[in-house]
Amino acid sequence: MNNSLEGIKVLDLTRVLAGPYCTQMLGDLGADIIKVERPGGGDDTRGFAPPFVKNDNGEDTDLSAYYCGANRNKKSITINLSEKEGQGLVKKLLADCDILVENFKTGTLEKYGLGYKNLKKDFPRLIYCSITGFGQTGPYASRPGYDGLIQAMGGVMSLTGNPEGEPMKVGVPIGDLMAGMFASVGILAAVRHQIQTGEGQFIDIGMLDTHVAWLANQGMNYLSTDKNPDRLGNQHPNIVPYQVMPTSDGYIVLSIGNDPTFERFCKLAGEEKLIEDPKFKTNADRVSNREFVTNTLNEITKKHNSDWWLTELEKQKIGCGPINTLSEVFSDPHVKAREMIIKMDHKKTGQAPLKLIANPIKMGQTPPTYRMPPPLLGEHTDEILSEKIGLSQSEISNLKNKGII
Repeated sequence: MNNSLEGIKVLDLTRVLAGPYCTQMLGDLGADIIKVERPGGGDDTRGFAPPFVKNDNGEDTDLSAYYCGANRNKKSITINLSEKEGQGLVKKLLADCDILVENFKTGTLEKYGLGYKNLKKDFPRLIYCSITGFGQTGPYASRPGYDGLIQAMGGVMSLTGNPEGEPMKVGVPIGDLMAGMFASVGILAAVRHQIQTGEGQFIDIGMLDTHVAWLANQGMNYLSTDKNPDRLGNQHPNIVPYQVMPTSDGYIVLSIGNDPTFERFCKLAGEEKLIEDPKFKTNADRVSNREFVTNTLNEITKKHNSDWWLTELEKQKIGCGPINTLSEVFSDPHVKAREMIIKMDHKKTGQAPLKLIANPIKMGQTPPTYRMPPPLLGEHTDEILSEKIGLSQSEISNLKNKGII
C-alpha cells in the first residue's frame, strides 16, 4: 500500500516543535524527511528533559520524550550551516528535494545564502516553507517567537482561566502545534500546484497569524460586537450549559448544544419546571442569565454521583464525559480501539518498545505509516552524504575533522 506523499523529498531545517511537528506529519504520510541538525547539540528538544525515555531495564536513556514526540519518520544529518562548506552540502541535497521547511529567525538563512531568494533561481521547483513567530513582514518580523509569548499576544490567554484569576495559557504548546498544522496544509496545497505546473513557491507561516486564525468563534464574537469577551473559565461563551459541572463525588463535562437536548436533561433531572421558565427556555435565555442558570444547575447535578450522571445522560443522548487524567486517556477503550498509541523499536530502548502518540488521520487507501523511530543525532550523516551526494568515506571523514558535519 502506497503512502499519499511517497516519493516527495523534504529537507527539514527545523527544530523545537512547530517545524518538526509539520515535517513529522509529512513523514507519516510517506514523505522522505532529511532532518538537518547542528553538530554536537542537534535539535534543542534533545535536551528538553526530563522526562527521558526509559530502556528495557526501566532506566533513563538520554533520549528526551519531548524530542521523540515530533521526530519520527526522519533521517538525521549534522551540518554546520554557518560554514560555506556546510551551506554547499545543503544546496547539493536540495538538488534531490521537493520541499524545504525551516523555522529559523527571520533573515537568518539569508545570511547563509540559503534563503528562498538565494535558492529560487537554481531550484525553481522548490517549495520553501518558513515558519517564524511573526512572519516575514510587519513591525514584529524580526522578533523571535515562543509558544507562551504567542499565546499571550494572540489573545487566547485573555480568554483562558478562572474569571477571578490570572490569564492562563493552554496546557499544551498549542501555538507551536497549530503553526505546524497550518504549515503542513499550505505545503500540501503547494505540492498540488508543483505537480500541475512544475513551479515551486514560498510559504510564509507566522505563529501569531495562525494563532489569530484559530480564535474562531471568540474572534468572531469580538469582531461582531467590538467587545472583549469575558474570561469564563470552563464555560462556553455562546452556549449554556456547556461546561464543567459538579457532582456529588467529583466533576463531569456537560455539553448541551440545543433546546431539545436541554428539555431531555430537565426531564432526566426531574426538573421539568425549568423547561418553560423564561430564564431557561432557550439557549439565548440561558446565556443571558448565565450566572443564575449555572448556579441552579450546579445544585441539580450535585444530587447524583458522576457515574450516575454519565450513565443516564448517555442513555438520553445528552453530550457528557468524564474529566480524564492522561493515564485515563491512554487506557480509555475508545482511544485504544482507535490505535492512538504506537510502539516502535529503538536502539536506545533495547527490548522495550518506544511508545509514541499516533497520527490521528485515518485514510482508507493511503494511511499514515511509521517506518523509522526518532533518529539519533547524526545517525544517518554518512549514509545521506554517500548515497545522496556521492561523497567518499575519506571526504566524509575530512568534513568531520573540520567540524562541517
